[in-house]
Amino acid sequence: MIGKGILKGMVETARNLTGSFHDPDRLTTVEYPEQKIPAKENARNFPFLIYDGDDWETGLRCVSCQICEKECPPQCIYIEKDKEKKPDFLGKMQMQPKIFDIDVSVCMGCQICVEVCPFESIRMDNDFEYAGSDRFKSLLLTKDQLAKSNKYYHSIHPTEAQETDEIRVQKREDHLAKEKAKAEKLAKSKKEAASEAALSKAEKAKEE
Repeated sequence: MIGKGILKGMVETARNLTGSFHDPDRLTTVEYPEQKIPAKENARNFPFLIYDGDDWETGLRCVSCQICEKECPPQCIYIEKDKEKKPDFLGKMQMQPKIFDIDVSVCMGCQICVEVCPFESIRMDNDFEYAGSDRFKSLLLTKDQLAKSNKYYHSIHPTEAQETDEIRVQKREDHLAKEKAKAEKLAKSKKEAASEAALSKAEKAKEE
């Protein structure tokens, strides 16, 4: 005699089996690529480079410090510095990458490059569609392929992107405050030097 528990389990299994064919809430697959399941905000795949504004060449945040290249465990990042410099978001003249390649066939998505980047210029993408007819060439992403706008970053990781923007704003405010304090200190020292020079001149005039 089959026990009630076994019968109850069989009924539940049958219900789940039939429900997976017609219940929209229980459908586990979609007709990809015509239908796509939206990626979750914390989803990540391979890195990309962020640029500000509308022009990726002038707005690229990367200053080719090569920290990510050195820290990458599988050594899938290759950077070559350009001879020309450009101002960063703080107004400082910085190097820029002439070549920035990532071999995604080697990349393991560890995100170490993101963690070590001091300029908030490299982040993790959630794009996974990298299929191509060439096994190797299509998986070697160059600078122009890696460059994506800050707006795109906000669209895939809104919370993280907002936090990153706030960090950059704070850095800029700290930099401006430091520059202001430096300018005030310089102006004060010049004023004191001028006063001392005037006093010294007056004393010499009295002696004469």
